Order: sequence, then C-alpha cells, then structure tokens
Amino acid sequence: MGSTEGISHTGCHAGSSPAKDDTRAAAQVARRRVRIMSATLYPTLPHREPVAAPAARLALKTDGASRGLLDGAWWPRSRDLLSELPALTDVLDPLWGRITRIAVNPEHWPVIPRKIPVSGHIVKVGWFTSEIDPHKLLLLSYGTSRWDLLVVPPETGAQSAARLMAAVSDHDGPPLTASAYIAAEAARHAVSPTDQALDPGEAWEYEGGASAVSAAGTGQTGPPGPASRLIIGM
Repeated sequence: MGSTEGISHTGCHAGSSPAKDDTRAAAQVARRRVRIMSATLYPTLPHREPVAAPAARLALKTDGASRGLLDGAWWPRSRDLLSELPALTDVLDPLWGRITRIAVNPEHWPVIPRKIPVSGHIVKVGWFTSEIDPHKLLLLSYGTSRWDLLVVPPETGAQSAARLMAAVSDHDGPPLTASAYIAAEAARHAVSPTDQALDPGEAWEYEGGASAVSAAGTGQTGPPGPASRLIIGM
C-alpha cells in the first residue's frame, strides 16, 4: 500500500507519467515536422522588378523640314489611350517640350479618359468630332506649341505602317491630311492585297533595331535614309 502511494505521489509531483511523456514527445515531433513542411512548401517569393512598357513607335520630321499638315506619324499598339499615351509623351516631352494637352476625334477611340498620368505630370485629354481628322492626334506642349501626328491604325501590317510613317516624315511629300494618307495606303493595299513580310533588315529597323534613337533626338543610328526621317521606338 505504501509503495503504491509513493508512486502516485511522485507522479503527481512531477506532473507527468510515462504515457503522458510519450504523448508530449510525439506532439513535439509533429510540431517540428509541421515547421519543416511549412518552410519547404511556402518559401519567400523573390522580388519581381517592374517590366518597362514598350517604347512608342514613332516617325517624326526633323528640324528644318517642311512641316506641311503633319509633324510625324504614330503607330500605337492598341486603341487604349490610357496605356498608349504615357509612352508617347515620354518620347515627345524632351523633344517638343512638356506635353500638357492631347485631343482626338472619338471615331476610332472607344474610351477617352479626361486625364492621363505620365512621367512627372498630368496630361489632359479632350475630343472634337469636326475639328480633328479621325486619323490624327493633336498635341499641345508647354508654351502653347501645337503638333499634329498621323495615327496609323494599330492593326495595320508592318509593311503598310512603314510606308505610311515614311511618307508622313518625308519633307518632299505632298501636304496631305491624315485621312488622305490612310485612304491612299488603303487604295494601294486593295491593288496589292498581300502585305508581304519585311526583309530582315527592314524588320529589324521597324521593330526597334538599327533606327532606334535617344529621346534627345541627337540623330539616327540606323542605315542611311531620307534626311527628314527620325524613327523612334519601332
């Protein structure tokens, strides 16, 4: 009897028994396994650097060239002004002065935001149905300078887009409206409907290779071409 009481007293004093010790040890092993599995299954994700937006596809007349009715041509990748205009203003701000206002004809733009945040400032956007050619973009820079760009439809093939941009930026070309350039290219395409692929040299030039230049407009780095052509971000 005394021996049994001694064992019970010892067990109560230690707060444990062989069975409880085994249970506690098993629980500790299980917790360690959970911690190891958590560290293995849920690692810290690496930091992802933001992806830069594609450069604007743009052809401008150089200084001293006859302006005519247009100052150049722009080939956007979509009809989303909110995503397309920031890249365009990033190129034009250093060349023409800070762009403050842009106006379009709403015929080919499904959504026209009132304001667009660009690098360091806000550009206000407006629209006119009769004053602006449906295929033109009007820009006003700080100091009230005005610039007019032909908008090459985003779905245009590379060869047609190259012809349009070269025609508009050529100082020897006729002073046509934006719609007249589009109509002339459409007529040419109707006669020869196959928009053939560019050869490797031309494809490189018009997809951002040899003729990409700095935003400062210091000169053309690609193959020699007409003196008035300035191709940016193709």
